Amino acid sequence: MSYWQQLQYAFQANGTRLWVTPLFIIVAFALFALLPRERMRIRTAITLYILAFVDLAIVAALAARGVRVDGSVYRWTSWASFLLQGIAFISVASIFIFDILLAAFRLRTPRILRDLILALAYIVVAVTSLSKINVDVTGIVATSAVITAVIGLSFQDTLGNMMGGMALQMERAISVGDWIRVDDQEGLVREIRWRHTAVETRNWDTVIIPNSVLMKSRVTVLGRRAGAPRQHRQWVIFNVDFRYAPTDVIDAVENALRAEPIPNVARNPLPDCVFKDFQESYARYSVRYWLTDLSADDPTSSVVRTRIYFALRRANIPFSIPAQSLFVTEDDASRRDRKAREETNLRTEAVRRVDLFRTLTEEEVNSLAAGLKFAPFVRGEAMTRQHAEAHWLYLITQGEAEVRVAVDSSGATEKVATLHEGDFFGEMGLMTGEPRSATVVAVTDVECYRLDKESFKATLHSRPEIAEDISSVLARRRVELEAAKEGLTEEAKRARMHHHQGALLQRIQNFFTLKT
Repeated sequence: MSYWQQLQYAFQANGTRLWVTPLFIIVAFALFALLPRERMRIRTAITLYILAFVDLAIVAALAARGVRVDGSVYRWTSWASFLLQGIAFISVASIFIFDILLAAFRLRTPRILRDLILALAYIVVAVTSLSKINVDVTGIVATSAVITAVIGLSFQDTLGNMMGGMALQMERAISVGDWIRVDDQEGLVREIRWRHTAVETRNWDTVIIPNSVLMKSRVTVLGRRAGAPRQHRQWVIFNVDFRYAPTDVIDAVENALRAEPIPNVARNPLPDCVFKDFQESYARYSVRYWLTDLSADDPTSSVVRTRIYFALRRANIPFSIPAQSLFVTEDDASRRDRKAREETNLRTEAVRRVDLFRTLTEEEVNSLAAGLKFAPFVRGEAMTRQHAEAHWLYLITQGEAEVRVAVDSSGATEKVATLHEGDFFGEMGLMTGEPRSATVVAVTDVECYRLDKESFKATLHSRPEIAEDISSVLARRRVELEAAKEGLTEEAKRARMHHHQGALLQRIQNFFTLKT
């Protein structure tokens, strides 16, 4: 027979039909477009299918050159064609079944089960292909005990990995999406295959762990607790000098960490601070918080450390300095005087910018400046909260803050103003004890001074008439706001000015127990 006749015969013997190839190509290219993540496997299947046709062409060429059809060369070459074509069909069919058909019914098959089914299908195709070339597979297995033993020994590790993977899936000890720690490696479980488990670390590395090793190792599943959301406890350690009371340190840190939500930090349980240990020259503290996004451990700890730093600065609690450190600074009377003058000028300038105190004398301004307390805030931190009772005034010397008010009972807030360097807020709380009318949040790191009621009380008692000037300023600011909202006439503004000033003066006198 001619070459073309032999090729036609090879196609018929292989069982290939003309309509099969177009169908295979259509399905393969459709899956290629729909499933980008499976394109590598689809390319491989198409390549194998092409190789199967090439192999058939070789079979036809051998037959045309007189090679016997029942000869070993012809049969094994035909078997290779059967095998390649069968593997290509199974690969494409598996992608369609698992990724399209079952996914439509929201059925997600474990990867290891999929791999085992494919392996079994490949074995069936190989055995069926052998039967097509008249090879007695049963006889080979029954009479080749040595081959069987060799195969069993060589697949010992593979079978161990396979059984380990099946145990992991059936017991659900580890699942895809879990964060685990194995030895010194931590990462996210991405795949559990028949031979290995793939773990992605925070360093963008992928660690391949054989399933048999995983079953024999001590594995910690991070953040998993029955009936609770996934969150993992983190520790942030810092040191403070013994001169400062542990209660003051713990209160300052916990108030700062709990005041405003921190991204990726759980609200239940709340972050807390514990007195960790006594060291040679300092006390060791630890902040414990629960991390909700286990991939963001270092960035979240950085934000927590920043909150701790600013909270301790506001409380005038410095971090400890190791006892063995020695700092030598030239410190004479002129240097101390210069530093004191610079600080005094900064404080007095801050007081003069407040229009409430424009009638104060130079001596009274200096007295208030001496009573100011330095109060820094970190970006995103609440400087004061709406409805809170706080009897002090803030004077901003650096940074920017937002004034926000609640718009409904759900706690949602709306920005109404922005405060910059030179602005102040909290005057009603200082002068009348009125609860805060808005929440002020630091937009940037903010440095400011705080004037407490007690620091202002002495000045007000020494010259009670100051209360009248302050009540006039407060009343004017309130009337201007009402006029802008209601469109008041000049006569209405004067009437309200008189009413508000009298009411505010009475409240100031009562709050500071001034004699009338």
